[in-house]
Amino acid sequence: MARGIWGVDSAQAVTDQLFQCVRTELGYPKFWGRYLSEVPNVSEGLTRDEIARIRSYGVKVLPIYNAFREAVGYANGQVAARNAVFHARRLGIPKNKLLFANIEDFFAVDAAWIAAWVETLYPTGYRPGLYADPTKGDFAAAYCEAVSRNNQVAVQAVIWSAAPRPGTTKEQKAPRYQPAAPPCSANVWVWQYGRDAEVCPVDTNLADRRLLDFLY
Repeated sequence: MARGIWGVDSAQAVTDQLFQCVRTELGYPKFWGRYLSEVPNVSEGLTRDEIARIRSYGVKVLPIYNAFREAVGYANGQVAARNAVFHARRLGIPKNKLLFANIEDFFAVDAAWIAAWVETLYPTGYRPGLYADPTKGDFAAAYCEAVSRNNQVAVQAVIWSAAPRPGTTKEQKAPRYQPAAPPCSANVWVWQYGRDAEVCPVDTNLADRRLLDFLY
């Protein structure tokens, strides 16, 4: 796949002003990553009104769950998955859509948490997604250990890779689709190739076309 589908994500809520900034300065996103709940000083939480606004532009919503600070332990992974499902239902996001766990590269992460996220989410009808950097921190080793214990993790989960990071660009200048991947079986369908664009407060992403069917 040469280019991939271009999209953005933001910690800020999507207003008409922010959307026009992105459209004018960067490009027309096919999807927009936004957070399922408010985390003080980190992210503004989605509302039904905001989802309706994003969808009115012909843009799909990529839901992110980030109300955790480490990804360790099976029980904690179960709690995170249940909370993500609660918020998705509260916001009217239908089943068969991806919910991405936001695992930053400085988080502690283990195989048990990843397995729990996938094994708890999948039976609810939602699809398990994992945002992570396969080149830094503990994620790649933990993910591959989870896959070795249960291959359904590799089958059911979608990875949103945060590496490499050549930097934000306009849609027309986006790089070829070459995300970093864990050293084992993985569906790496999204790539955040740039963070914190100067012109608008968004990150820039490319995605495999298959992703769009699983976004709202």
